[in-house]
Amino acid sequence: MKIRILNSYVLSINIYYYVTFSLSILFVGITTYAAEVENLKHHEEKHLKNIRQLSFGGENAEAYFSSDGEKLIFQSTRNGNQADQIYTMNLDGSGVRMVSTGKGRCTCSYFLPNGKIIFSSTHHYDSEPPQLPDPSKGYVWPIYPSYDVFVADENGNNLKRLTYSWGYDAEATVSPLGDKIVFTSIRDGDLDIFTINTDRSNLKKLTHSLGYEGGAFFSPNGDKIVYRAYQPKTIEKKEDFKRLLTQNLIRMSNLQIFIMDSDGRNKKQLTNNGVVNFCPFFTPDGKKIIFSSNMSDPKGRNFDLFLINIDGRGLERVTYNKEFDAFPMFSPDGKKLVWASNRNSKVRGETNIFIADWVD
Repeated sequence: MKIRILNSYVLSINIYYYVTFSLSILFVGITTYAAEVENLKHHEEKHLKNIRQLSFGGENAEAYFSSDGEKLIFQSTRNGNQADQIYTMNLDGSGVRMVSTGKGRCTCSYFLPNGKIIFSSTHHYDSEPPQLPDPSKGYVWPIYPSYDVFVADENGNNLKRLTYSWGYDAEATVSPLGDKIVFTSIRDGDLDIFTINTDRSNLKKLTHSLGYEGGAFFSPNGDKIVYRAYQPKTIEKKEDFKRLLTQNLIRMSNLQIFIMDSDGRNKKQLTNNGVVNFCPFFTPDGKKIIFSSNMSDPKGRNFDLFLINIDGRGLERVTYNKEFDAFPMFSPDGKKLVWASNRNSKVRGETNIFIADWVD
């Protein structure tokens, strides 16, 4: 009897220490995870909570929500690909699936409200991707003339071409109403913004200034469009723009944020700071714009996210990380923000996708 009591006592002690040890390990694990998540956030980033990293390695950017807020579509150079291809994934980073052809170079993907996808690609002209610009030309963006806009099912099947003109057709996004696509095209000899119905009818040119206008997104109710623009003012800069455009290149040293009605009227410039501002997106209430800018870095190398009212006032900084932060998009319900960042990179310059709960 004493032996049984002793054995029971020893067993109880062992269970006690086992449970205590297990709970301590669990607590350390939870604490470590919390610390890891917290390390992704700068203490001044008050609008961001519970930051999660969704991609790990390679070049990943321009992640955008589906209309139901359940999936993301993004472009990535990974798995031995020489250039960006288009992928979809779940909001926790699982279920990654390539939905482009794996050929050529792709960019600017987006979901339609009906679940289909659009993106631009060069695969129909050449299975090999076009080459990146010569570094000796400085910081320039390539405007590949073989880009066309395509539409496909969510899984990439039933791929169909939407644009047919030779020259750059890219940067396409879709109205929340699902009736119109806005994109940038060089079809008239300059880089301007156009809209077209999803059935390819009613092509309309919205911008007419010399320079580059692009990266356009509709407001939540579809009545306005926000975009970025480089409009050279001096004779020297105008000639430089024209010269580079003949080489399918543009130089972005002064890129500003504009807003206009969805029919192209009532254009208004929101920023005028002489630096690079790009990838603007409306807040869910349509009253503000979130965008990326290097205005806070005297050297112009680091980009952070900022908010500004649609009247051009009330500028507020959102991210304070010392690395690149750009391509923001709110979830349809406004509860989450997804963006691309160099934070927590394992290799210098590596860009990954991050998601966070949004705090007003």
